[in-house]
Amino acid sequence: MKHSHPFLKWTAVNALKTAAILGTITAAGAILLQRFQMIGSATELYILGVLLVSLNTSGYLWGIIAAVASVLCVNFFFTYPLFNLNFTIQGYPVTFLVMLTVAVTTSALGGRVKKQRELARERTRLTEERQQILIETEKEKMRGNLLRAISHDLRTPLTGILGASGALLDNGDLIDPESRRSLISGIHEDAEWLLRMVENVLSVTRITGGALSLKKVCEPLDEVFSQVAAKSRKRFPDIDLTMRMPDEVAMVPMDEMLIVQVLVNLIDNAIRHGGSNRVELSAETEGDHVRMVVRDHGRGIPPEDLPTLFEGFGSRDRESSDSTRGLGIGLSICRTIVEGHGGHIFARNLPDGGACISFTLPIKEVTSYAES
Repeated sequence: MKHSHPFLKWTAVNALKTAAILGTITAAGAILLQRFQMIGSATELYILGVLLVSLNTSGYLWGIIAAVASVLCVNFFFTYPLFNLNFTIQGYPVTFLVMLTVAVTTSALGGRVKKQRELARERTRLTEERQQILIETEKEKMRGNLLRAISHDLRTPLTGILGASGALLDNGDLIDPESRRSLISGIHEDAEWLLRMVENVLSVTRITGGALSLKKVCEPLDEVFSQVAAKSRKRFPDIDLTMRMPDEVAMVPMDEMLIVQVLVNLIDNAIRHGGSNRVELSAETEGDHVRMVVRDHGRGIPPEDLPTLFEGFGSRDRESSDSTRGLGIGLSICRTIVEGHGGHIFARNLPDGGACISFTLPIKEVTSYAES
């Protein structure tokens, strides 16, 4: 079966649209003439028809054709004597010339409006494409940071576990109890760290496996803080954790599991990299946002690391991996989760010592770029 030529198909579609609009206008004019004797309204109806043709067909040609056809239809159907083309009646040539001019002008204006509408749609489409490209670029950046962080951070604990377990298997009978306990303690510590890494990786799979899947429910902050405190005290039995919440009960729309993960990561980071087990966790309302703050009393953050703290890598290239492992991936995930909620995360050093990392969450429900 042969396919019709695109130009013929385009012409047929526009011709059908023009005929349908003018036919509808003619029928409406006939009703006005028959029921209300409003023969003078036919001109206005056909000018409206020309505008509709201009807006619903391609190019200026069909609007001009509709303008000429409208003049002929008014003369034939709605000018006495009816059903007869007659341009010799006194005054009618000027009247029809004016109508043709108005109709052609209307067609040109309609075509221009349609062109502007198409340009606006194209600009909107290009803007959406650019936004989508930015989102995909951010996701790829996140994936790249994740892979680099994992390749760097997993090597040390896995090597430690393999070495310690191998020593116990090969020379277990020759190792004194104190050394044996030290090796087992090292295996336990490395396994705990790997567990935290797996938790972060599972969070990343929700973030990078397509759109960020947020299950937002209004949660009371006191319950969220209780979960964070329980998890943190389980990991660090000696932690000195102080919590402070707003006087009023604050209900915040959030994915509770992910926000708890953020706060646990920040507290974990404060203790492991700040060098102090004294941590303060607080929240306060600021207009239509709530700000959550994690403050430590440790050594603070190196000033040169602050601009790129949430990019996936911090000071770990300059320090030993044991002292900083997990820092980059944890904070990078924190930023992605917070921004996915429509908030922002900040870090700064305090004048009296220690570091402060805070983030905001909107109290009212919002739609973020990663959800859309």
